[in-house]
Amino acid sequence: MAKWTPKHEAPEPLEGPVVATITGGTILWFVLFLVQLPFYGWFEDHGHLWWLWTCLAGAGLGLIGIWYVRKRDAAIKRDAAGRDASAAATGTPGATAAE
Repeated sequence: MAKWTPKHEAPEPLEGPVVATITGGTILWFVLFLVQLPFYGWFEDHGHLWWLWTCLAGAGLGLIGIWYVRKRDAAIKRDAAGRDASAAATGTPGATAAE
């Protein structure tokens, strides 16, 4: 079996409003949990109680996700600022410290 090799380079990853997207998803999970909470008895009687806990787990994992993407976003901005400062110090636009 022949090994597959790509014919072109992979595209750059899309960067969008990641923090807002994760925050919106987390809010949605928590709202779904709150909407289902008054029907706890019905879910328990019909064996669907896991629906309620899935929403709560989604909200909890979303909080971890918000923390993670905020730290990631701050690190990306810190790196970009460091590159700009390095380029300004060397006088070459777009230069990095490794070059």
